[in-house]
Amino acid sequence: MDSIDIGLVVSGFLLVMVVLGMRVAFAAAIAGVVGLIWIFWSKKGYAGDEFFWALTVAVKTAGQVPHSKVANQALSLIPTFILIGYLAYYAGLTKALFEAAKRWVGWLPGGLAVSTVFATAGFAAVSGASVATAAVFARIAIPEMLKVGYDKRFAAGVVAAGGTLASLIPPSAILVIYAIIVEQNVGKLLLAGFIPGVVSALIYAVLIVGLALTIKGFGPPVGGFTWRERFVSLPPAMPIVLVVVIIIFFVYNPFGGDAWGTPTEGGAVGAFIVFCMALWHGMRWSELREALIETAKLTVMIFTIIWGVLIYVRFLGFADLPGAFSDWISGLEQSPMLTLVMILLAYAILGMFMDAIGMLLLTLPVVYPAVMALNGGEFVSAEDSAFGMSGPMCAIWFGILVVKMAEFCLITPPIGLNCFVVAGVRDDISVQDVFKGVTPFFIADAITIATLVAFPWIVLWLPSLD
Repeated sequence: MDSIDIGLVVSGFLLVMVVLGMRVAFAAAIAGVVGLIWIFWSKKGYAGDEFFWALTVAVKTAGQVPHSKVANQALSLIPTFILIGYLAYYAGLTKALFEAAKRWVGWLPGGLAVSTVFATAGFAAVSGASVATAAVFARIAIPEMLKVGYDKRFAAGVVAAGGTLASLIPPSAILVIYAIIVEQNVGKLLLAGFIPGVVSALIYAVLIVGLALTIKGFGPPVGGFTWRERFVSLPPAMPIVLVVVIIIFFVYNPFGGDAWGTPTEGGAVGAFIVFCMALWHGMRWSELREALIETAKLTVMIFTIIWGVLIYVRFLGFADLPGAFSDWISGLEQSPMLTLVMILLAYAILGMFMDAIGMLLLTLPVVYPAVMALNGGEFVSAEDSAFGMSGPMCAIWFGILVVKMAEFCLITPPIGLNCFVVAGVRDDISVQDVFKGVTPFFIADAITIATLVAFPWIVLWLPSLD
């Protein structure tokens, strides 16, 4: 059995473990170590006295991965972005944002649900974690929607779907992970997610208004606010805008010249500013402790997944599976665009059984080289490429597409993590109800993905300015 066959067998073994319910981090680490042992042992002809040599080499190889790959400065963005979100919640910024959105767009059909979408989009701009966004607004927005007569399933679905916007709108933890895996510029990817995130929020809002207009009593509007009350609601929400502007200036200076610093420094400055705001609003020690603990929990979960999956990725390199898959994809006779669409559909199916971060970490080492080969290679010019864009721009465009697919997976049954988070926060709403409530948003996500595929300039305009 050659290395490619070993790679396929071990990958199948990994999928079986995941489907049976094992955590992705542990399943990937086990598969990676077993695969490395098998690869090294096969090179010695399966000699019995060489098995322990193969075991020793495999364990040493796997043991080098956590430090060598995770000791990356860009990964420090993840805990700072998550911390910003939790501190903003305890500073009362989320309530202020939701109140401002309610007063300005609550008069629309389905206005309170639209307000929730826009508020989650605003909160996503200071929190890079979808799970944190969903948890926060499950406490804030669902009671308001239930109070005016919304169906509890749809109210929960709005929050779960709105929480996914944190995956695209910068600062986004999952975009940082993608950039590190494929070795692309973090700042350009964060910029690229901004317009697609806004487009996704607008499509959600249009869907809600359409449902409210066609189904009687679906989403009653909330009115009665004077212009003075609307303008009064803006100043309390302005700190979020300030933090967003600061992070953008650290990533890219829109007025020309060098950026103020690195994205990592921008995240740290943003976290410090929100911390000061939280203290100003009277945050207690117990609340600070809770914010730090929740940040640590989510960060450890993400880093554990990264460690486990990177061991599996190291095995894939020895098995040369990414190269074989890339050669196979680039050799297909169908059009590159059709192949790309099929890859995205495969992500939609895979996302039903895996969490978003684990799915990207497991698949990108194999899929990314194949997509780049479809386009013509890492260094191809826009004139010679299959998708009409240079290699670096194709990497950014594909990154936004797969992260949007990861958003989609956060609300798809049976694994949809955001749905479980909302149900966990609200004891009166079952996870089955949340999954029913997010069903209309599948259509909205499909429209968004099709739009981004058909019009790549939506993704590439901002990063091309730098």
